[in-house]
Amino acid sequence: MTHPDGLEVEIASGSMTRLAGVSAALGGAEGIHLAIATIPPGCASSPHYHVNCESAIYVVKGRGRFLSGPKLEKSDAIAAGDFIYVPPNSVHQPINDSLTDELELIVARNAPVEIVVEYDPESE
Repeated sequence: MTHPDGLEVEIASGSMTRLAGVSAALGGAEGIHLAIATIPPGCASSPHYHVNCESAIYVVKGRGRFLSGPKLEKSDAIAAGDFIYVPPNSVHQPINDSLTDELELIVARNAPVEIVVEYDPESE
């Protein structure tokens, strides 16, 4: 069990920070990872993809956009209560459109440690 004061601080992506509650480091997880990601008002994660896992995201609070595709050409509005599926190797970028409220996401993955590749859509 992990209490809120024992969350694992993970590497930030752009302005997004992530705190894990279930991970290999915290409890020896071998096939799952669960974290809370927070994006400050008017900010975004960096464009990236995961090579070794698929992800499921639940929007806890806030609103924004979820960009995806090789040039981040697909834009979906997201808000509290939405679920997002991210296949392996899928370029994506969550963006917080609010100028006053945080965007909070629960992120689950089918690997205890992710391999993230930062991505520049202009390079393709």
